[in-house]
Amino acid sequence: MSQLKTYYEEAVVPALMETYKYKNVMQAPKLDKIVLNMGLGEAIHNIKILDSAVEELKIISGQRPVITRAKRSIAAFKLREGMPIGCMVTLRRQFMYDFYYKLVNIALPRVRDFRGVSGKAFDGNGNYTLGIKEHIIFPEIDYDKIDKIKGLNISVVTTAKTDEGGKELLKLLGMPFSN
Repeated sequence: MSQLKTYYEEAVVPALMETYKYKNVMQAPKLDKIVLNMGLGEAIHNIKILDSAVEELKIISGQRPVITRAKRSIAAFKLREGMPIGCMVTLRRQFMYDFYYKLVNIALPRVRDFRGVSGKAFDGNGNYTLGIKEHIIFPEIDYDKIDKIKGLNISVVTTAKTDEGGKELLKLLGMPFSN
């Protein structure tokens, strides 16, 4: 079992139950899944960028990503329905906890001029989305082998009913909020 999951069960759940006066352990919010998404608009012109993005996302997450395709055609962007435009991977259970631990303790502190992440990026249902401008903050990525620095969206889906509950859960799990 993951170190973070053990910490969640032994320290975070009792703290959440005390704060929100939950009567049952199952009422306490928990991490449901983490979705990593790389949207690559340049993949329309250069398909090799998509191949390298899939490989790098596979290295970061430990799972094979799925290629996402355009839902509809947009003439202004020279985009046709069904063209590959990005990749994503959904992490659950052990992979999710391992990735979250790596994100909070290793990757985010490596961001230049890091002062914490915004606490305002919740969606109204307790889920948090974080945008990363440079995927090279992850230690697995070899800086010399990448052809282009890519961005990455990370969505942390929780079972919390409110943003306040979700923020408290992520804060107790170590997410460095700036406000």
